[in-house]
Amino acid sequence: MKNKIILITGSTGGIGFQTALGLAKLGGTIILTGRNKTSSEASVMEIKQQSGNQNVDFLLGDLSTQAGIHSLAAQFKQKYNHLDVLINNVGHTQPTRSMTPDGVESVFAVNVVSPVLLTTLLMESLKAAISARVVTLTGGDTPNVLDINNLQSEKSYDGLITYSNSKVAMMAVMREYAERTKDSTVTMNVCYPGQASTNMTRSVTPEMFSGAMRLIYPLFKLITRPDGGKSAAKAAQSSIYLASSPDLEGVSGKYFDKNCKEKDWPLPAQDVSIRAKVWAEVQKVIRP
Repeated sequence: MKNKIILITGSTGGIGFQTALGLAKLGGTIILTGRNKTSSEASVMEIKQQSGNQNVDFLLGDLSTQAGIHSLAAQFKQKYNHLDVLINNVGHTQPTRSMTPDGVESVFAVNVVSPVLLTTLLMESLKAAISARVVTLTGGDTPNVLDINNLQSEKSYDGLITYSNSKVAMMAVMREYAERTKDSTVTMNVCYPGQASTNMTRSVTPEMFSGAMRLIYPLFKLITRPDGGKSAAKAAQSSIYLASSPDLEGVSGKYFDKNCKEKDWPLPAQDVSIRAKVWAEVQKVIRP
């Protein structure tokens, strides 16, 4: 990965941080993203110390707003003339429905709109690389159905179910994006990292589980208790593999599991009509 420029969203902690650390150890030029300057600077310092790689930088940006995404892309293009790897790692869940300043439901905005918009804004930078990769992370327990009329929780909002649905929608739209760019030098794949203890998983509340599923909340808290980054480091392996493996050169439109093995897409991502509808919904909410 030497001389490769790699941008990783949501990378000041959790799986994103461990992905950045792993790719830094492989010699890549790493750009973290975060919303807080102090924590971003601390993460940069820690990665430099642990990896011995001094080519680590950060950009500030709030990926829940389209202005923040535009700002992040502009900052990147001011400093770098190409992008070899974009890792859409950032994810979001919350107990109740809310809207962003752009008028988009928050979970849909971060998990579905942000990877599409950021990838689009950085597409010329990706095409400027000899061969570029876009890697997007999904969540676990992705259902095999998707209510196309409830993409922004217009009809119902249900904590972790809403999160899972957003990840299925993301998989559908990123597979569609891969199809639309299949003749370019940019490849797009999705991976599942596996369960890990992160700030996001530790922020999950009992109310975010549906009905009887709340009974397993104590077990969930046990699984996601702080572990010094061990589970996040393990979960980062699929992202690192998709970003760096020579076996994936030219491979696009695929889905990989936590063991870095190719896996069938969930049914909504296989359905051409559903993919097109999710793509249209994302394009509809993107502001100029």
